[in-house]
Amino acid sequence: MTEILANADEFEHMVADYDSPKGKHSFLTAVASLLEREYGWDIGPENVAVTNGSQSAFFYLFNMFAGGYPDGRSRQILCPVIPEYVGYADQGVHSGMFRGTIPFIEELPPHRFKYRVNFDRVAIDDQIGAICVSRPTNPTGNVVTDEEIARLSAVARERGIPLLVDNAYGMPFPGIIFTDASPVWEPGIVLSMSLSKLGLPSVRTGIIVADPDIVSRLAGVNAVVSLANGSLGQVLTRPMFEDGSILSLARDVIRPFYRARAALAQQWVDEFFGDNFDYAVHVCEGSIFLWIWFRNLTISTKELYRRLKARGVIVVPGEYFFFGIDDEWPHSRQCIRVNYCHNSEAVREGISIIGEEVHRASR
Repeated sequence: MTEILANADEFEHMVADYDSPKGKHSFLTAVASLLEREYGWDIGPENVAVTNGSQSAFFYLFNMFAGGYPDGRSRQILCPVIPEYVGYADQGVHSGMFRGTIPFIEELPPHRFKYRVNFDRVAIDDQIGAICVSRPTNPTGNVVTDEEIARLSAVARERGIPLLVDNAYGMPFPGIIFTDASPVWEPGIVLSMSLSKLGLPSVRTGIIVADPDIVSRLAGVNAVVSLANGSLGQVLTRPMFEDGSILSLARDVIRPFYRARAALAQQWVDEFFGDNFDYAVHVCEGSIFLWIWFRNLTISTKELYRRLKARGVIVVPGEYFFFGIDDEWPHSRQCIRVNYCHNSEAVREGISIIGEEVHRASR
């Protein structure tokens, strides 16, 4: 900010000028150049758009590909691994926009498990307008593997629909990902990124990498909905894209911080839960949450939430993340999401209280 204020009238341009509905051209160029240089992606500024946060971007994209059509038809967004980010669930302008797929659960002793795409259940018909997956996933910390992404991309390409990849926590930045996974983009993929988890949530800067026709359509929506995007995040971080330091920030600062916090939280879960009841934690491959499964829970996780809240501990009941499925799946009422990024002592105390309440409920 000091450099901006000292650089002629750059501050005045930042706060007083409308940018293009696509975003600031110098920022788009910096983003495209970094991704082309580091990963060999065949992209330019025409492949990049900025939105007022990635949450807004998904509202636009979902309704672009599955909204109402002039003949009255509507389509659906397929989520190949449910549970999925609850922020998607209410973004459709018509009901029933999402179709979820129950995954395969790989159990990994002791007390761990992982969701994997069950391709036998992934049904792509004419009703599907796009496939969407977050990587890593909020709430579970699951990272869809490179192989799974490649298969989903191939299926989407064969059906002539896009694959939407929500990268709010992932590669190449902010890099809150603890397993081997490659940044991925190719024609037909719509990749969403954000400045929020870099420490700039309030500047509301979402970044979309996509085919030029999709970028053009997003720019059109921006023009109608908000005229232009905020410039602050773009101006603040453009030098970091130009010199590549945004990647070293993710690799050397952000990822080690969250990896250490995640390891501590899992250690406390194992310490306080012990073998008093049947539990499993989803392998924490990224994001800022633990996803805990209580297989023999005798109460709903909504009731568990109420009991924990009464003791000053806030978790999120898992039921909310299982949208778009019609099957009765007991698993959907047996999981909770825990944020492990608060003050370490508070997290430790909270996990101990969760253990006490689940043990009491299991009795």
